[in-house]
Amino acid sequence: MILTDTRILEEMAKGTIKIEPYNRADLGSNSYDVHLGKTLATYVDAELDAKKHNKITHFEIPDEGFVLQPHVFYLGVTEEYTETHAHVPFLEGKSSTGRLGIDIHATAGKGDVGFCGNWTLEISCKQPVRIYKGMPIGQLIYFPVEGIIEVKYNQKGNAKYSGQPNMPVESMMWKNSF
Repeated sequence: MILTDTRILEEMAKGTIKIEPYNRADLGSNSYDVHLGKTLATYVDAELDAKKHNKITHFEIPDEGFVLQPHVFYLGVTEEYTETHAHVPFLEGKSSTGRLGIDIHATAGKGDVGFCGNWTLEISCKQPVRIYKGMPIGQLIYFPVEGIIEVKYNQKGNAKYSGQPNMPVESMMWKNSF
């Protein structure tokens, strides 16, 4: 089951879903459109290591846009800060984004109940494409959960991405024990 527009509005009124900034025109029949923030990042090293803290370099998208290149992995961020306290949020690309050959997440489209923050986007493209800050980039859909949640994501001591800022955040895989 996916929440409809009226159910999303009801949950926002109850405070279980928060979207800032919120624009009614971005609410679809069963999703909410999110926009590309002004900052992108790329990894400093060409070879990444899952056991080390891989550093990133941030840069702002200029007003005239920025051309994404194939075979370059970018981290982006949503303009919107969201909180989801009683549902599972999923971030998917918009069809218009996909038709430009842009993927906005490699594997991490699902959030956890209790996620609070801006969404980091894992961006790649099929051919060079110019993007702009503020452009619609994806859509959030919400699924109800069944059962009691013992510990929400924002209450976990080991939640590596809780409270993400409005800047892309690099992988925190290195914080895991393996």
